[in-house]
Amino acid sequence: MKIVVSDSEGRFIFEEAPTPQPDGRAVLVRVLATSLNPRDLRMARLRAGYRCGMDFVGVVEHAAGRSGPQAGARVAGILPAGAWAEVLAVPQSGLALVPDGVEPPQAAVLPSAGLTALYTLARGGELLGRKVLVTAAAGGVGRVACRLAHLAGAEVTASARAPQKIADLADVVHAVVGGDPAEAKAHGPFDLILESVGGDSLAAAAKLLAPGGTCVVFGATSGAPTTLDAAELYQNSRTLAGFALFVELNAKPVADGLPRLLRLVADGRLPMPIAQVRSWREANEAAAEMASGAVTGKIVLELD
Repeated sequence: MKIVVSDSEGRFIFEEAPTPQPDGRAVLVRVLATSLNPRDLRMARLRAGYRCGMDFVGVVEHAAGRSGPQAGARVAGILPAGAWAEVLAVPQSGLALVPDGVEPPQAAVLPSAGLTALYTLARGGELLGRKVLVTAAAGGVGRVACRLAHLAGAEVTASARAPQKIADLADVVHAVVGGDPAEAKAHGPFDLILESVGGDSLAAAAKLLAPGGTCVVFGATSGAPTTLDAAELYQNSRTLAGFALFVELNAKPVADGLPRLLRLVADGRLPMPIAQVRSWREANEAAAEMASGAVTGKIVLELD
């Protein structure tokens, strides 16, 4: 079967690999589509031979037993690596049935962005009537987080370097500010902040926490270090919490959270921000567009 790996220059190339065989433990999934994530670009640059891809949607070719998804069922899931492949062997706990009304591209972009948004928001506890700040709101996680927080009854403020890119969130956010979280001061203090930029953005965001509030850090795209005033944290009982999705999934399997998100998509309550749908043979071109910042929303790669 074909898989996609990174070469020594950080580009995506096809290789041949053995097709997984039924073993009674894993579900064999014929992949229909996957998505391009910033992590794919980052890992490809760091490591030659990296097996690319996390999110996937496909059709079960061989079930692992009678209790899980059966042959012919549409499923979606996420892997730490290697999802850009024609066939995957996946534990039942790593899959969710795709309900009627959800198209493959919608399911393909949901797992990593959706589960990250779902579980980072969960760190804030009950959100009804709470104030939530989402930085990098134009990103895949940020967009989903804004919508989920709104559905939970929170008052959402979105921070984005290019506010015009999140005009489609106008119906779910209370306020939109620029890329510096300090601009959100008038709309705080915030009970929960989702932060993925790091550097000065994290430092500014932490100052906006309400007493007892929590700032969840799930990325540092700026690559810059952060200096925080410890007194501001402990004197106000503020919490700074790190979040890594695949650590979280050790305690909360994909089969627990992803079905909830898929139902919201099926019901029309969680629109997915799809920017492009293209062949996986065009992964390098898609990656170049993503790296340039020209793409707003997620890129779907269909297998052909």
